[in-house]
Amino acid sequence: MEFNKRAELTVTDIVPFGQNAERESYALILEKPQWLDWKAGQFVMVRPCSWTKDITWARPFSICRVTSQSLVLFFQVMGRGTKRMAQLKAGDKVVIWGPLGTHFESDASRPTLLLAGGIGIAPFAGYVDQHEKPSNLSMLFSHRLPIHYYPTDNFSLQIEMESIQEHSAADLATTLEKIKEQMAHIKEQNGLVLACGPMPFLKNIWRNAHELKVDTQISLEQRMACGVGACLGCVATTSETFADKSRAGLPVQTCTKGPVFWTHDLNLDAEGM
Repeated sequence: MEFNKRAELTVTDIVPFGQNAERESYALILEKPQWLDWKAGQFVMVRPCSWTKDITWARPFSICRVTSQSLVLFFQVMGRGTKRMAQLKAGDKVVIWGPLGTHFESDASRPTLLLAGGIGIAPFAGYVDQHEKPSNLSMLFSHRLPIHYYPTDNFSLQIEMESIQEHSAADLATTLEKIKEQMAHIKEQNGLVLACGPMPFLKNIWRNAHELKVDTQISLEQRMACGVGACLGCVATTSETFADKSRAGLPVQTCTKGPVFWTHDLNLDAEGM
């Protein structure tokens, strides 16, 4: 890991999006890091300075957006680490390292469909911010919690967006049908598909991409511990056509070779995926 990727930043705010007994969502706002560049789809590892040895590993978060003053991360409370992160307050310090990993393709000349599932919406906030032609973007967002649990305000103002809250198996079937229809439409326009969300959601998109032969990238939400390829805890299996022939058909670290992959470079039917 390059030393200049590591920084200690101050929390400027933590904003709750939605809270109930089932799930809590937050935007963690940090002072802006001294990065020369970053791309949507990349991530950071975060470890609050207040954590003791009872929580060893940092936590990975997609970069939601970077403003003129702040780095914004979006997360939901899923376990012990994120529960402790939800208790951060202005003035607290965190150590981050990043930006890490690969990023989403951006081509202003091509219609681009953004497919987000749940918390997978996070990296698309920055993607819309950075895109040269937002009018060429559209989004289909599927989610289980109410819409106010997610950072969607800028999407509804800047791009065409459809959201589906899934309450039942019938709603899920509707979502999968719409995803395939919209991917087929983008294929007809020689467009691009970008997706982020839970693995069952991504597997469906991966299969559609192969069937429809539409250019598609997906961001894998593998569990990461180190974020720099040392622990081998976040592997994904490549396809036989993977660009690095020495790793074709073999496991690779998601944190260094991904998290964003072209669908033709992955085998999501492999055991353990």
